Amino acid sequence: MKAAQQFRPRLAERKLVGNVFYVLFFAAILIGVVGLLILLARILYEGLPSFGAALFFNYPSRHPEEAGLRAAIMGTIWLMGLTALFTVPVGIGAAIYLEEYAPRNRLTTFIEINISNLAGVPSIVYGLLGLALFVQWLALGRSVLAGALTMSLLILPIVILTSREAIKAVPLTYREAAYALGATQWQVIRGVVVPTAFPGVLTGVILGLSRAVGETAPVIAISALVYLRFVPGSPLDRFTVLPIQIFNWVARPQEEFRSLAAAGIIVLLIVLLSMNALAIYLRNRYQAKSIE
Repeated sequence: MKAAQQFRPRLAERKLVGNVFYVLFFAAILIGVVGLLILLARILYEGLPSFGAALFFNYPSRHPEEAGLRAAIMGTIWLMGLTALFTVPVGIGAAIYLEEYAPRNRLTTFIEINISNLAGVPSIVYGLLGLALFVQWLALGRSVLAGALTMSLLILPIVILTSREAIKAVPLTYREAAYALGATQWQVIRGVVVPTAFPGVLTGVILGLSRAVGETAPVIAISALVYLRFVPGSPLDRFTVLPIQIFNWVARPQEEFRSLAAAGIIVLLIVLLSMNALAIYLRNRYQAKSIE
C-alpha cells in the first residue's frame, strides 16, 4: 500500500513532454523539407529558360547563347559505364567471398573493419590516390579510364557493404534446404543466395553509382577538362562530366552562365532521381517475384 501511494504516473507531465518533442522533431523535418523546396524552386526558376535542345546538343562555349552540355553528358555516360564495369563484379564477388567463404579469423575481421572505414573516407582522398596511382604511376593519363578506376575505388566499399547486408539477410533455412537436396556450396550460392539477395545488391550498386555521378572532388583531382569540344571516343580520351561543367559555369561572371548552370543542375537532378527511382522499382519488382 505504501509503495502504491509513492508511485505517481504523472500522465499529464509525460504527455506534455511527448508533445514538445513531437513538435521539435516535426519542426526539424519541416526545416529540411522547406529548405529543399526553396532550393528546387530557385533552380527551376533560373534554369528553365535555358533548358532546351541546345543544352543537350551544343558543346561548351565562351558565348552563353552557344554553350551546352553535350561533352559533359557523354563524358558522364562513359565514366559511369566503365565504373559499373569495374565495380559490380569486384564488389559483388568480394561480398560473396567475405560472407560465404571467408573463415572467421583476425585477418577477415581486419579486412571487414578496413572496408567499413574506407566507406567513410572523403572523396578527395580517392581523387589524390587516383592521381598518383592511375594517372602518374600506371601512366593512364587524365583519361576516362583513370577517372572510372578512381570512381570505382570510391564506391567499391559501399557496394561491398550493401551486398554483404543483402546476402546476410537471406534466411539460413534457404541454404539448409538446398544442402538437404544435395547441392554443393557454389550451387547454393548461385541458385539460392544470389537470386534472393539480388534486389538488395542491385539497390546498393545503383545507389553507389548515383553517388559517383554527383562527385566533383575526385575528377577535379585528376584534372578533368571543363572546356571540351569533342565527345570521348575511347577510354583513353580526355573527358569532362556534369558536376565539373556546372562548377565552371557557376564561377563565370556573366548572368547567362548562371542560368545555364541551373539548367545543368536540373539535368543532374533528373539523372540522380531517375537512378534512385530505378533502384526502388527494381528492388520492389524482384522482391515481389521472390515472394511469388
